[in-house]
Amino acid sequence: MGTQAQLLVDAQNFLGEGVRWCERSGRVFWTNIEGCQLHALVLATGERQTWAMPERLACFALTDCDDVLLLGLASRLAWFDARSGAVTPLHTVEGNLPMTRLNDGRCDRQGRFVFGTLDERPCRDAVASFYRLNLDLTLERLPLPQIAISNSICFSVDGTAMYFCDSMKKAIYRWDDYLGGDASRVRVFAVLDPGPGAADGATIDADDYLWSAQWGAGRVLRFAPDGSVERAIALPVSQPSCVSLGGPHYDELFVTTAQESLSPAQLASEPLAGGLFHARQVGVRGLPEVRFGALPA
Repeated sequence: MGTQAQLLVDAQNFLGEGVRWCERSGRVFWTNIEGCQLHALVLATGERQTWAMPERLACFALTDCDDVLLLGLASRLAWFDARSGAVTPLHTVEGNLPMTRLNDGRCDRQGRFVFGTLDERPCRDAVASFYRLNLDLTLERLPLPQIAISNSICFSVDGTAMYFCDSMKKAIYRWDDYLGGDASRVRVFAVLDPGPGAADGATIDADDYLWSAQWGAGRVLRFAPDGSVERAIALPVSQPSCVSLGGPHYDELFVTTAQESLSPAQLASEPLAGGLFHARQVGVRGLPEVRFGALPA
């Protein structure tokens, strides 16, 4: 079973990422990482908002205040107040590793923010790590192997397992004992086919199926709990980067895409690259995005 995603916003993002649905405000949020911008679309009206960020915005989380976000900026975590535009620093991340920046991030079922970093150098060495911001605002490194490009962070419906990947490898992993912290209980969840494509952003639906943006392959895959591919959603661009399920009935798939690394000839053949896409998924239901369980003092 498959569908074709359609353009929702011709955003022309160089590196669109981190799409999230906010059911309270009816907005789709996403970031243009290299453009240092946060975007929002009011789904019902088409109204758009854009906020300039002080540095590249890699990922973010909703909070219990609709106008306050937890930001994963390139070098640090920070609070953002959309009403005033104020950015309040919280934690510097990997200040001793100038070659890394934050990348993927999402809240676990307990409301803690889990995120990873990446090596920005062309060599893409495994020097990056995964971290968790706890509800008391302490920051800890998770006991997972170091990676080159953190991605696919999402959590099983019951909250006991964490999914993640290193986008340099053709696999998505499942940490079965995420809550217990036993890092020996990490296993391969799904192996990608040997053709073009790398696992990028991911989300879990109400049936515990994993949706994965396949960077370089022009598609989103839905993986069953046993790791088999249940469906593929095609896009008219090659670099989907992140996915979210939302809309009034949680049956709408939102997909960010990118222009990054495309040659002039490729850009000419993909004029919609960098846009925000969507596709209705009949019979599928997403879950509300977990919000970070703390707010600024």
